[in-house]
Amino acid sequence: MRHVFLASVCYITLIAALPHSLAAQGRIVPRPCAVRILPVDDRAPAPARDCQANIARSASQVRVELSDRVLQYEVDERFINRGGTIGEADYLFPLPNGAAFQDLELSIDGQLVSGEMMGASEARRIYEDIVRRQRDPALVEWMGHGLVRARIFPINPGETKRVVVRFQSVAPREGDALRVDYFRAAAPSVARTDQTANPRHDSTASSFVLTYRQRAELGTPYSPTHGLDVTDRDGRRSVTVRGDAKDVTILIPARKSAEASIAMLPHAPGNEEGFALITVSPPAARRAAPMPRDVTLVLDVSGSMSGRKMEQARAAGRQLLETLRPIDRFRLIDFSSDAHTFRDEFVPASPENRRAAARYFDALEASGGTNIEGALREALRTSTPTGRLSVVLFVTDGEATIGERSADALAAIASSTRRGSRIFTFGLGADVNVALLEQLALDGRGTSQFVRPDESVERMVGIVAERLVDPVLTDVRIHVDGDVRLTRMLPAAPADIFADRDLVLFARYSGHGTARLTVEGNSRGEAVRWASTVEFPERERANPFVARLWATQRVGFLSAEKRRNGANAEVDDEIRSLGERYGIPTEFTSYLVVEPRVALNGRASGAAASSMSPAPAREQRFEAAKAASAQRSVVSAVAVDSMAAVDRVARDGAGSEIRRVDGHTFELRDGVWVDSRYRASLERTVVRPFSPAYFALVAELPELRSPFALGARVVVVGRARAIELADTGVTTLSPSALAALTRSW
Repeated sequence: MRHVFLASVCYITLIAALPHSLAAQGRIVPRPCAVRILPVDDRAPAPARDCQANIARSASQVRVELSDRVLQYEVDERFINRGGTIGEADYLFPLPNGAAFQDLELSIDGQLVSGEMMGASEARRIYEDIVRRQRDPALVEWMGHGLVRARIFPINPGETKRVVVRFQSVAPREGDALRVDYFRAAAPSVARTDQTANPRHDSTASSFVLTYRQRAELGTPYSPTHGLDVTDRDGRRSVTVRGDAKDVTILIPARKSAEASIAMLPHAPGNEEGFALITVSPPAARRAAPMPRDVTLVLDVSGSMSGRKMEQARAAGRQLLETLRPIDRFRLIDFSSDAHTFRDEFVPASPENRRAAARYFDALEASGGTNIEGALREALRTSTPTGRLSVVLFVTDGEATIGERSADALAAIASSTRRGSRIFTFGLGADVNVALLEQLALDGRGTSQFVRPDESVERMVGIVAERLVDPVLTDVRIHVDGDVRLTRMLPAAPADIFADRDLVLFARYSGHGTARLTVEGNSRGEAVRWASTVEFPERERANPFVARLWATQRVGFLSAEKRRNGANAEVDDEIRSLGERYGIPTEFTSYLVVEPRVALNGRASGAAASSMSPAPAREQRFEAAKAASAQRSVVSAVAVDSMAAVDRVARDGAGSEIRRVDGHTFELRDGVWVDSRYRASLERTVVRPFSPAYFALVAELPELRSPFALGARVVVVGRARAIELADTGVTTLSPSALAALTRSW
């Protein structure tokens, strides 16, 4: 049978609130067996006749090449017919504003397909028609995008079709960084003509890789949405995205070789204080004489460390040795009932000393009690000369059983003898003293990491040690001049900036307009000041992930303060509120990672609830501390991995009952997606899904697209009112009613 391909290209202006370079994953939409004219009045559209086709996306590979300021996208997707009959479908792919359409190629199975330009009204009609006909609200997210539409038929049972879309766009500048965006579908695309509601989920092998030529003015890329794997080879840099969140954003600091840069990514809902993600990039040029380090590794070798934990401890030690430079010095301390050392004082990180230290690790055996006091006093007794950075990495799996046992007293000992050392703690397993390890890290200007037995502590130790190389600026402070005020900045403690590493902070801001953002700190005893002019918008609906990242760090900070100072009703209320609003795992919202059947209000459903047995309190504290520590240090490489894992567990654990959408958290209650901020006292407007009123709201309030894409039964909360989708809702809104609703939203 001869294959026939028909395609048309249509373009409409991208809504201004969306990122300039936004591109999106394609989608397959089935064609019905019988085409009919569907009603446009308030009657519900009838479902199309069943064709028994099942066309699913099996792979999506996105490759982006950055050349100067031009982004060249190639999206390679494959679709398979898993049904028992021949299928026919439309392939839809939204395009960004400003894309170079003259260079667009749509390739299907090796054949280039040409098309024609269509007007904006026709493009919108296509979206609305498919949404009404298929009753598929997921497409609502794309309304307002440019569109490539290709009709593909036939697709035989078991057959795979390949679609390749290529286009170009200009990388927008976000402060002092180049921004790359890609919007992946909220769920894998499955086109089933036996469905009239939401498509079912299916597995898709997806990847996103950005490549560009290394240049001195381009800094290390980072992502506020995903973990990144960065590989440099033969003068080219390859950036691979980790994680499955739908919105991919990569920022590449673009700075002058001899100057620092400051960038700010805002999110301003307009009905509350704004959110700011502030990135400080040090000068690209490294100093001729990098700062040497004095690194102390403290390993617990008590009896409880036997077996797998001891293997991890040895591996962590060897990993640390690999990160040392010839200018560094190091000490090794192992402790059980007493503290022992590899050498009495710091020794140079020469090849001979590192080989001897590796043999020392291999000979360690686990036995005895846990003398944390002795280990801390030994680790902090040696002072570090001016001009060197002192770093202590402390690894343990239990509580103190010998010497001082009080967490407060042990923290006080460390604080009084620290003398400027940065302390990083690693807790192995649920038996650790969570409060002590967190307090040592907070007081020591470091981070705490909590590692389960099946995780790699050696990798975490190695990553932290690699980050702490060549501080460019220490004791960093940030303030803003003008009518803008920064509040609740996180991390809260003074920070350090290291060469080739960006410092990322989160804050709330009040006021708006142009302001002077200033960074101050010390460099080897000398005061350093960097400044940049930044625009703080009054209203900016893009970048909703900034709000959640701020809230995530805020929860971690509050959790640590609670463990430090004791329970507090006001702190508990704020943690609970942040967890419910942003879908963050906390001690009050642990349903996200523990039990999918537990609702937002703490109820459990059905018989499954009665069979649940709560985890021991010690394990609960450990899990809460693990999430909190990752949240506090989300901007570091090791924490990006950890938070990505937390997000994956949250999504997997929540299943179909909890969804996070653009700063909102929704719970599925009796078939209705309900915003966690909804209260019965809120004024509510009920609208019928897929009606003229529905599409009018989407056009006037683009931020409703993502919540409406959840389904045909949704309750979403704005500033002081709610909008509900239900079959009993209104089908039309007068111009005055629509304007009033938009103003109050």
